Amino acid sequence: MKKLKQSQDIESFMKKNSGWKKIAQRKSKSTRVDALFKSYRFKDFSEAFAFMTRSAIKAEQLNHHPEWFNVYNRVDVTLTTHDAGGITDLDFKLAKAMDVFAQGNMAP
Repeated sequence: MKKLKQSQDIESFMKKNSGWKKIAQRKSKSTRVDALFKSYRFKDFSEAFAFMTRSAIKAEQLNHHPEWFNVYNRVDVTLTTHDAGGITDLDFKLAKAMDVFAQGNMAP
């Protein structure tokens, strides 16, 4: 099983990686788990979709898939490791890659 990150690790990650927030995501009616959230804005839909495509390929490589929502030039991303019940290294790795892709770079 994947190891959950401690609060200080998450805080450190957020200080070093601009725009990410820790949220409590509802897992079930009575259970909440920690997740990372970020909203990206792009010039237009094509740039947003290109970002999602690059991110999807990386997610497949990591076997770790984001929850996301896209409208026109905005992509909202939520990352959590469901089988671990919170934030793990996989979330940090995918978040960092997504930040690279958001800058228009092809690879992290």
